[in-house]
Amino acid sequence: MSRDASFEEGAERPLNLGALDEDDLKVIAALVQDAVFPLAEMTYDRKARRFVLLINRFRWEDNAQSRHAPERVQALLAFDTVLGVASQGLERDEQGRVLSLLTMGWEAGEPPAGRLVLTLAGGGAIRLDCEALDVTLKDVTRPYLAPSGQRPRHDA
Repeated sequence: MSRDASFEEGAERPLNLGALDEDDLKVIAALVQDAVFPLAEMTYDRKARRFVLLINRFRWEDNAQSRHAPERVQALLAFDTVLGVASQGLERDEQGRVLSLLTMGWEAGEPPAGRLVLTLAGGGAIRLDCEALDVTLKDVTRPYLAPSGQRPRHDA
């Protein structure tokens, strides 16, 4: 009797990346572009100085898209050394609202401090005041077929 191969045995392994500078952040930002998540999946632990999103990210790095339908994967996007969180265009009572992450950018302050700005589709934004740039992206599920069956598009 044979057994099914596991996700970890595949050529494409789950991502587990960190960013401590702006160049690293650009890589993670590209990988989480068009990630979707419910507002309820945002958590800020003030004591731990940690802000976390449980996202459903499009697998931009998937080289096999010509052989199968587009995929997404659930991932944790964690920000450490966060001193404060502010948002624009978001209401806390909309916990079921699904947000789409367009990009992330670093606005340097007095080194090593700065602000991370997460820009959302529809004009919303999340600002994280940080002691330093410290971001982690970790896939936590197996890939699954994107419900839309399509790659995200950005029409001009």
